[in-house]
Amino acid sequence: MAEAAIKLGGKSKTSFMDKVKEIIPEGGNLNLCLTCGACSSGCPATGLQGMDPRKFLRMAALGLDEEVTKHPWVWTCTQCRRCVHACPMGIDIPRLVFYARQAWPRDERPKGIRDSCDQAMKNDGNSAMGAGSEDFKFVVEDVLQEVRETQPGLEDMEVPVDKEGAEFFLNQNSREPVTEPDEMVPLWKIMHKAGADWTYGTKGWAAENYCMFLSDDEAWERIVRQKAEAVDSMGCKVWLNTE
Repeated sequence: MAEAAIKLGGKSKTSFMDKVKEIIPEGGNLNLCLTCGACSSGCPATGLQGMDPRKFLRMAALGLDEEVTKHPWVWTCTQCRRCVHACPMGIDIPRLVFYARQAWPRDERPKGIRDSCDQAMKNDGNSAMGAGSEDFKFVVEDVLQEVRETQPGLEDMEVPVDKEGAEFFLNQNSREPVTEPDEMVPLWKIMHKAGADWTYGTKGWAAENYCMFLSDDEAWERIVRQKAEAVDSMGCKVWLNTE
């Protein structure tokens, strides 16, 4: 005789879970958890601060709102989505983490992430490092000149900036031109060897978006729209984000 499925959470109503169930398909999919632990096995944040994806999910499913939304572990999640790919039921734990972060008052969220998000909204390049567009262009041109002069076979390599009509618009993590400019070169070599028609843009050139990690929907959307507008204004067909 088949046993009836056990539905976690029962008739309990919680504000956090109610919000999640409005957003995630199939009522949040939480009742489908098999407690197999596959989500935790490949998670880089497993064990940090006494938490892991499986434990976090069980707490959410049981309606432990306060424990879930106030636990600092949510800020160690990288949103890499390994847990989703490992889960046989496809439960979207990173989405739960995202909305748990939103339960934190903005001024209490991690200062480094918050400041990086705010910094990106202050400049045309959307650099979380605060790197200006002209500085970015200068560094690119300076490094390119050095590569042409010191690396045989790359004397004719091009690194276009603001090339209208290029097929690919390429973003660059702004930490590299600021602190490790030589780290940009391997990607340039790939584009060069492939014969790709590409360009950087002085607007929207930075690849990172800390506003997403801050769970600030409004700022996240603003950054993405600014980058998309930069791609469209250049007439590029494909947007390549290196993040």
